Amino acid sequence: MAILKIKQSLIKTIIFDFDGTLAKLNIDFQEMREAIVKLILSCGITENELHTDFVLEMIDSAEAILMQRSERRAKYFIDTANSIIEEIEIQAANNGELFDGTKKLLKSLETQEIFCGIITRNCAKAIEIVFPDILSYCPVVVCRDDVKKVKPHPEHLNTALNKLGISAEYALMIGDHPLDIKAGRNSGTNTCGVLTGHFQKKYFIEAGADLVLPQAADILNIINSH
Repeated sequence: MAILKIKQSLIKTIIFDFDGTLAKLNIDFQEMREAIVKLILSCGITENELHTDFVLEMIDSAEAILMQRSERRAKYFIDTANSIIEEIEIQAANNGELFDGTKKLLKSLETQEIFCGIITRNCAKAIEIVFPDILSYCPVVVCRDDVKKVKPHPEHLNTALNKLGISAEYALMIGDHPLDIKAGRNSGTNTCGVLTGHFQKKYFIEAGADLVLPQAADILNIINSH
């Protein structure tokens, strides 16, 4: 397969998504969405006021609306919402596992002097359950708890790049969701979709991915061929 737009000699760091890319957590996003929508409706907000289908963005929108009405109600809402999604994420993490080859992938990149980072919309507690020694394999991990705006907002990916001291033009974002491709494009990195989640190749191409691979570990084949 052609390497498309990616210039391997310029890639100095790779930023990975976590769930669906390096690990299998099986988070029930439908359950999460239904629980958050129920909470939002109980606070007197309609779904039409939110203008998004993504859970974290729904929470942000609802919090902003409630802050205009009552700071106390907004605080109750955000605390309850965070508890709901964290409980679901931790439950999934307790039954989750790293994909075969994840640790080998990260160590192999380290030996080739390619810096690694991980950005995830999940909470830090869930990541630590699945990958307790994560910092031994990847020096920079930026979870939902660490930023105000999660991917695809550029703050999330830019935070990881800044910690690594790498410019976006020398980085590759790898993830299993078109949002990961959007995050990379928003920050100016190269992008790669992997088919270990729920999306087919066409969705990554439509999102503008520079490369699509069966799994994250396959990036080693491309790097080693140059």
